[in-house]
Amino acid sequence: MTIATGSDEQAQGYFPRWKLKTSGVIMPEERLPWGQTIVSGLQHCVAMSGSTIIAPLLMGFDPNVAVLFSGIGTLIFFVIVAGRVPSYLGSSFAFIAVVIAATGYAGQGPNPNISVALGGIVGAGVLYGVIALIVMWLGTGWVERLMPPAVTGAVVAAIGLNLAPVAVKAVSANGFDTGIGLATVLMIGVVAVAAPGLWRRLPIILGAIGGYLLYMLFANGLGFGKPIDFTQLSAAPWLGLPSFTTPTFQADAIFLIAPVAVILVAENLGHIKAVGAMTGRSLDAYLGRALFADSLATIVAAFGGGTGVTTYAENIGVMAATKVYSTLLFAFAATVSILLGFSPKFGALILSIPGPVIGGLSIVLFGLIAAMAGRIWVENKVDFANPANLITVAVALTAGAGDLTLKFGAFTIGGIGTATFGAIILYQILTSPLARRVE
Repeated sequence: MTIATGSDEQAQGYFPRWKLKTSGVIMPEERLPWGQTIVSGLQHCVAMSGSTIIAPLLMGFDPNVAVLFSGIGTLIFFVIVAGRVPSYLGSSFAFIAVVIAATGYAGQGPNPNISVALGGIVGAGVLYGVIALIVMWLGTGWVERLMPPAVTGAVVAAIGLNLAPVAVKAVSANGFDTGIGLATVLMIGVVAVAAPGLWRRLPIILGAIGGYLLYMLFANGLGFGKPIDFTQLSAAPWLGLPSFTTPTFQADAIFLIAPVAVILVAENLGHIKAVGAMTGRSLDAYLGRALFADSLATIVAAFGGGTGVTTYAENIGVMAATKVYSTLLFAFAATVSILLGFSPKFGALILSIPGPVIGGLSIVLFGLIAAMAGRIWVENKVDFANPANLITVAVALTAGAGDLTLKFGAFTIGGIGTATFGAIILYQILTSPLARRVE
């Protein structure tokens, strides 16, 4: 079975007709009964919410705005891919390290330099869009040659390792904070390993809830730590406009943040391949559109104060568990997210999460980013007996973990940028015909 493209799209109309199906595998152009569609869409909202909410908190962004633009971005994606690629666009963790570096964010409360970060995210979105247009024109072969699994894995690992000090610092203020952070880590692990059914797919959000309640018990109830202040939560209205912020464009911040586009390309490419494998049909024809949609969604989000967005593995997990790939679920989930974005009460609840709990979440999430590199290398059978692969990975990991910073006049490239560009350039040099001739 092949997906409708080109003339098939014209014959069927731009969007699928979403034929009703009540059992078995539900393909992207099919749908469940409306009641089940609503429930399944809400399930995707829950799946994305943990990471989509935590990422802006770690950067000092407004979580309401981030959730709002995740919904808007998902609808943009839905329209551009003609409703034929199931995907939710949530906050990208690839931006965290570079945003913190570009803004000097201290890790608590609103980021005072958020506008500078937004300008850099717009720059990343523009670079991402240029790559998307080239893919639409030339195909995907050049991307896979420029960023083979050895390189993409190295860059992903470098991002996770670069963030590690931020996570550790968040739980190191005192013994109580350390205990709460580690307890949160343990709860996430237990849920991921032992929770029944679909609950196992929600370790981050359940771990956050468990850590929150534990902190409230020992701090508010027993006085072991600073109590959670519910004043802002009580005063916040149920409905209201989010706090939008416009970007400020500074060359050094743009130069630092823009390379994240390379990671977004790799994430989206992996998403298209994964969904294609699950549905038993190739979606490669839509890769260019998917990249362009993600880039446009990132630019739109940054112009309003939202985080950069990317396709979400959490939602792939839900699809794998349920065998429901209907794209209508994501249109509904996006609509719910937009509504949540207009609830200050929801945002105040998220902002009340204690710092040690966020630190515990960060330890897991940043570690998972680094560990994802291992999965990339294993699944693609990367040969580390090959010196080109081994040296490229080794240099990228050290540059990222040590935050190797390069300065060119007024421009500064932090550890993430150095690791990204270094891995790409070094690999191309080590695998060039000249290097093989010397060998």
